[in-house]
Amino acid sequence: MSKRIRIFSTEDLALHASSSSCWVTRDNKVYDVTRFLADHPGGDDLILNYAGKDIGAIMKDPAEHDHSDSAYDMLEEFVIGRLGTGEQTVSDDWEATDDFEPEETDTSADYEKNQFLDLRRPLFMQVWRANFSKSYYLQQVHQPRHLVESPRLFGPWYLEIFTRTAWYVVPCVWLPIASYIFVRSLVQFSLGPYSLPPFTVDPAAPLRALVAGRIAPIAFAYAIPSFFLGNIVWTILEYIFHRFLFHIDFLLPDHPVALTVHFLMHGIHHYLPMDRLRLVMPPVLFTFLSYPMTRLAHALFPTAMANAVIAGAFVFYVAYDVMHYALHHTRLPAYVKDMKKYHLAHHYKNFDLGFGVTSKIWDYVFNTVLVV
Repeated sequence: MSKRIRIFSTEDLALHASSSSCWVTRDNKVYDVTRFLADHPGGDDLILNYAGKDIGAIMKDPAEHDHSDSAYDMLEEFVIGRLGTGEQTVSDDWEATDDFEPEETDTSADYEKNQFLDLRRPLFMQVWRANFSKSYYLQQVHQPRHLVESPRLFGPWYLEIFTRTAWYVVPCVWLPIASYIFVRSLVQFSLGPYSLPPFTVDPAAPLRALVAGRIAPIAFAYAIPSFFLGNIVWTILEYIFHRFLFHIDFLLPDHPVALTVHFLMHGIHHYLPMDRLRLVMPPVLFTFLSYPMTRLAHALFPTAMANAVIAGAFVFYVAYDVMHYALHHTRLPAYVKDMKKYHLAHHYKNFDLGFGVTSKIWDYVFNTVLVV
């Protein structure tokens, strides 16, 4: 069999169990015997009885018909891939404990057993050149692996550097930006929405107004409620992104490009959930995700209010990412400890439920609460 032969899951096999598309398996090889149905000497019904199933035993059963060597040789003409038999680690009976520490993955044994991704080599090109079906990819990417050191995603260092982000980078980058945007809001509430030139023309203008004491006290009465509205907006965005963008799993096209995008966006996090350098969003990625949201805020709200809402959402985003890191790696107070168990259950128990990270509120609203 070719090294690049396609790997299918048992779910793929079960989908091809009819006369229009008939797959069978033997010795973990997958065969598409659809065009052979009409030529089968015993009639197509005998094969269709085992469509989507293993035929190894029935082909050797003397009570039915013990097939000749030539029959096995003919069967090889219809091979289309092999059946992936990777191990399952996510289960409904998983329980979160306060001292949960996963064992390190044996990279050599893992690749030999699952034939999925080799953690000893850069991961990006392996996914890009994928020889596994979408079903097998989703099955494997949701079975967590654990390494002490972050595995490489890219070979070249100048690409790899953008994929690793220490948790403290997020507040260092986005809190100053959120503060600046909030000051713009205060100045605009004080002096009017058109009182400031565009950022690209004079970025220091709101700071000069602040230092000059041109911010009216009443501006805070308008900006602070808008800021808290931004906090609330972020909680729903957090849920929407996590459930409908990061977990778009079953709507993905069965194509390496789609699987690669999924892997870069969120698949790698489920594959390596305890990787300390891939638990918060790289600033470049969040910049792309936030741009349409900030444009929408300016379309929905007056300029001054939009800036305060954006500032509030950015601050809660920082809280979200820092808390996400904490949920995976730190000892926590009571409420956050409960959320840690809840989020780890999303990884190790059921990844189709429990999308809230900072709060369960939207899981209750949309009926996706995960019982831990």
